[in-house]
Amino acid sequence: MTDAVRIAMWSGPRNLSTAMMRAFENRPDCAVVDEPFYAAYLAATGLEHPMREAVLASQPTDWRAVAAGLLGAVPGGRAVFYQKHMTHHMLPGFGRDWMLACRNAFLIRDPAAVLRSYVARRESVTLEDIGLPQQVALFDAACDRLGVAPPVLDAADVRENPEGALRALCVALGISFLPQMLRWPPGPRGTDGVCAPAWYEDVYRSTAFAPPGEATAHVPVALAPILEPAQACYRRLAEFRLVVA
Repeated sequence: MTDAVRIAMWSGPRNLSTAMMRAFENRPDCAVVDEPFYAAYLAATGLEHPMREAVLASQPTDWRAVAAGLLGAVPGGRAVFYQKHMTHHMLPGFGRDWMLACRNAFLIRDPAAVLRSYVARRESVTLEDIGLPQQVALFDAACDRLGVAPPVLDAADVRENPEGALRALCVALGISFLPQMLRWPPGPRGTDGVCAPAWYEDVYRSTAFAPPGEATAHVPVALAPILEPAQACYRRLAEFRLVVA
């Protein structure tokens, strides 16, 4: 294993996670990987997701092989290795020891906004699909291991003040902030997961973090049984959100 700074960023879907990956990839010192446990998650659960077969063919389906890759040589020999992870991909049977070599951080977003964005692309959704219970569990485990809370960044803070939010995150992670993180060229990347065409169309058009949107996201009444526990998980994590100046 090299001495690169390995950043494991844990979020649920529709949490500004791909735009955050773009910000880090635009650093000249940083390599990125996009949802490396996705194929292992699909293989273990048998779930039907968009472009399932393509995902299964594109990545290792054994979590051990994925973990070994995350701890191995960093692509391009870069000094920083940013790993975009979905919390729901980290199934109970998947080992966690590899996380000890990473600086773990957590990206959160108001669940009302998450749900509204998610159901625009998939008709059905469960609490576990948006990964909040799993995110809380991973966060609590990190707190127990470190003795302090790891960095928690709220997507709303990123959209309100991108430079302040990214500066705060970089300080918390022990790396320098670089202005290149604030803008990036539009379009797809070779590092995007193969399912990107099903999910990343807005990011393809972007060149920076989008400004704040509407204050309250409308969520269908039918999703209330999901929204309420999701909000409880979000509030638990938001207690530790980074202070953005």
